[in-house]
Amino acid sequence: MKRREFLATGAAAAAALGATTAAVADSHGDHKKDHGGKFKLKYGPSPGQFKAHAGNDILDQIQFAADQGFTGWEDNGLARRDEKLQEAVGKKLKDNGMTMGVFVSSANFGSNEFTSNTSKEYQDNLRTHMTKMLDVAKRSGAKWTTVVPGKVNHKLELDYQTANVIDNLRVLAEVCEPSGLVVVLEPLNWFANHPELYLTKISQGYLICRGVNSPSMKILDDLYHQQITEGHLIKNMEYAWDEIAYFQVGDNPGRKEPYSGEINYQNVFKYIYKKGFEGVVGMEHGHSVGGKEGEAKCIAAYRKADDFEV
Repeated sequence: MKRREFLATGAAAAAALGATTAAVADSHGDHKKDHGGKFKLKYGPSPGQFKAHAGNDILDQIQFAADQGFTGWEDNGLARRDEKLQEAVGKKLKDNGMTMGVFVSSANFGSNEFTSNTSKEYQDNLRTHMTKMLDVAKRSGAKWTTVVPGKVNHKLELDYQTANVIDNLRVLAEVCEPSGLVVVLEPLNWFANHPELYLTKISQGYLICRGVNSPSMKILDDLYHQQITEGHLIKNMEYAWDEIAYFQVGDNPGRKEPYSGEINYQNVFKYIYKKGFEGVVGMEHGHSVGGKEGEAKCIAAYRKADDFEV
């Protein structure tokens, strides 16, 4: 790129960020909608992601997100929140035409029991716990719930562990199928965040979902984790598409908003959109800049990433 073109591009990007910052400020100050309109995909902010603008109340944060054009939402910690708040979240999302994304139902990062134990007692406990999670989903309107099948067992062959995981996930799928709730398995990276976990790759999740063979058992493809673990983000989507029900995003390195790192999110989102994806794309990341400026920068980054030809 020539120096003159580079400077022009930089100036345009700065102007776009400035315009978005102003729009966000106006939206919060006089309750007007962000002039960018609704996003093409259902990007889902999380509690706390826009608190500098909206304050600490989750319902106010949802309203702020809706006013900026977001049509998704996710809350990993929803199951631990008060039941009345779960209901209020569901109503607030419905009133704004937004889709509730994932909440975490099972993620024991310190145990390998899920990969190693298929006893009746253990599976009965899994069944009881997931039955309670159905109530969380019903109150909030959630369609997906995250399961992380714990640590790898270094004293047991990996194939045996895979068989155990499939057996235990069949129990969860059996509970979820009548309601339509979908368990999404999240592969996580060893190298930056979660060493020693069993599930790390999309191909591994694909194999497990094929083994469980249920509409209530799919993959959560977190592109931040997969960029670290294996890369080839779009190619792995292509291979595993039929078993992917949910996406989460964050740039790498740093796990911040798009364009803070190395991933070409506009290209990624264009692929997801053209495949006809109608689920939530969870914004599971921090901000590269603090306060209102960082929140405005985040929104501007999604405007840029969402600005692809259809």
